[in-house]
Amino acid sequence: MNGFITSVDERMRGVALGVQEYFTLGARASRFVAARPFYWRDMLYQMDRIGAGSVPILFLTGLFTGMVLALQSSVELAKFGANIYIGNLVGASMVKELGPVLSALMVAGRAGSGIAAELGAMRVTEQIDALESFGTDPIKKLVTPRLLAGMIMLPLLTIMTDVVGIAGGLFIAVAKVEIPADIYLRGVWTTLALSGFVFGIFPRDFVGGLLKPLVFGAIIAGTGSYYGMNAQGGTEGVGRATTRAVVTSSILILATDYFLTQLLLVILPPVL
Repeated sequence: MNGFITSVDERMRGVALGVQEYFTLGARASRFVAARPFYWRDMLYQMDRIGAGSVPILFLTGLFTGMVLALQSSVELAKFGANIYIGNLVGASMVKELGPVLSALMVAGRAGSGIAAELGAMRVTEQIDALESFGTDPIKKLVTPRLLAGMIMLPLLTIMTDVVGIAGGLFIAVAKVEIPADIYLRGVWTTLALSGFVFGIFPRDFVGGLLKPLVFGAIIAGTGSYYGMNAQGGTEGVGRATTRAVVTSSILILATDYFLTQLLLVILPPVL
């Protein structure tokens, strides 16, 4: 019994230490954002890898998500003779939830794993130790550019996913459900407009849908960097770090989405 308690205690201490190191890494990387020297070239390179490299998979994800959403909703709405509201449903679902969350999950699987694998390989081959020996802070050089790139590119990728998803729903609405395109698009805009406007310009749901991927981008880059920087055990360790980075990022995205939704309902209350 004592052995079991000791094992649990050691396990909990390890988890607590890992959480502390995770947030310490994030805090140090954030602090270096405004500190010289600025590694602009590294940041632009990571923006290209995270952003441009993720466009094809997010294009397909958004397209088929919008098409499936429109197809399924048309079946249910037809029972009430309310097919004209397909645009309202697709627009609200893509902008508020599906666009941000699906974009984040896809980027976590593609770019988050790449960050963990790249930094993990640098760790086990002692390249990070070499940076430290030359007086270069590895967090500022390796983590901060990836953190900034993730926070900049994920909102842009989310906008693309939203637009493609709404376009996919439009195709199904016109081709299969036989709803005029102007009615579908009017429904999309009506749903966004009824949510209210921030600063009198931007629809509330649109703003909320961009604040979420801003946080998700930080989670993906931070989690991938954390597991990559702490990889041990050669190539097997790099593989474990990559797997843990993707799984942990996905869990944190889904959990954070709930709390962000609660927060947005407070700071950006819906118009009744």
